[in-house]
Amino acid sequence: MTASLKAIDGSTDLPALMNDLAMRARAAARVLSLAPTEQKNRALDLMAQAIRANAATILAANTEDVAEAKAAGTTTAFLDRLTLTPARVEGMAEGIEAVGAIADPVGIVTESWQRPNGMTIERVRVPLGVIAVIFESRPNVAADAGVLCLKSGNAVILRGGSDSFRSCRAIHDCLTQGLREAGLPEAAITLVPTRDRAAVGLLLSGLNGGVDVIVPRGGKSLVARVEAEARVPVFAHLEGVNHVYIDAAAKLDMAKSIVLNAKMRRTGVCGAAETLLVDRAAAPSTLKPLVEMLLDAGCEVRGDADVQQTDARVKPANDDDWDAEYLDAIIAAKVVDGVDQAIAHIHDHGSHHTDAIVTENTAAAEKFLNEVDSAIVLHNASTQFADGGEFGFGAEIGIATGKFHARGPVGVDQLTSFKYRIHGSGQTRP
Repeated sequence: MTASLKAIDGSTDLPALMNDLAMRARAAARVLSLAPTEQKNRALDLMAQAIRANAATILAANTEDVAEAKAAGTTTAFLDRLTLTPARVEGMAEGIEAVGAIADPVGIVTESWQRPNGMTIERVRVPLGVIAVIFESRPNVAADAGVLCLKSGNAVILRGGSDSFRSCRAIHDCLTQGLREAGLPEAAITLVPTRDRAAVGLLLSGLNGGVDVIVPRGGKSLVARVEAEARVPVFAHLEGVNHVYIDAAAKLDMAKSIVLNAKMRRTGVCGAAETLLVDRAAAPSTLKPLVEMLLDAGCEVRGDADVQQTDARVKPANDDDWDAEYLDAIIAAKVVDGVDQAIAHIHDHGSHHTDAIVTENTAAAEKFLNEVDSAIVLHNASTQFADGGEFGFGAEIGIATGKFHARGPVGVDQLTSFKYRIHGSGQTRP
């Protein structure tokens, strides 16, 4: 490895460093596109072993990151996203093993047909090439993104947040160890070795054709910058302004369980519920128990006039609250006139991420599932299932909220494109 690739924060020629990274990643992508499944899976197995063997090192690095973040006065929700625990490190290892167990999409023929002239046409999955993943705070994204790109035959350039710099480096060391021991190029998973924010702008430029796709994982400001400046395609991962709608035909016990989990299981993840909508027909029996449950669990409730009447602890909601992604123990709550008004509210204020309905009314459920235009729509389940691992993808790079190519959890299949292979027997076109 050259000295330029070891530069940490002190690089005097960042553009040269970043172009060098892209060049190496491009060469690694060519190798990975042809790597057999067995070799990729061997690398994944070795990575999981390395994560477990170096758990103490990863946790020590994370402790330094968390201490620095606390000293800077960051929020509790941010610290939750940043913090690794022994269980979360083990979860990373298990996630890597899960990716190893799923089918390799590369080379799969998705369709095949024969033309009248005798030619056979096949559509086959191929890797995208070099993927740049720009993320904030959550160091486990380094592992998730790295292994998903590897399994799908792509090289990846990781640019983690400055707050998780040490943690990401410790995790990345384990990933490159697995690549090296499996005989694959270490540049297949590259971590940008500097906190310099200018590195993000260089990635967004495409690095002279070195980057094929950009995936942003972070807050609204990061995603907005990526979409404004990127010179290459972007898998948009917008904020999670997620709703839970309690229909008139909802069971109260189920509604309470789902709402509490959707909001409070982990408040800082993108699948957390941010707005509670309650059908006016259900409000007399449902609204007060739901609001009191949230308040008693330590969640701040900001409500409309109907919600404020249920408990003196409820704070008035303003217009901004209906569009807010709190990523904290705060929820906006509103009474609506049935499923149509709930859908209209979600259309006006949602982010097309994840929304749920709780009801025993099949017709209402089908209407909600069909008409809510979000990447993930659930019936009688928590929004916190918005996770690639929960979908059986092993892990995810993010939740794509756009409509081009990938939507919802981005796993190995979504990290491939396709090409057409045509088999002929001497045909020429008249």
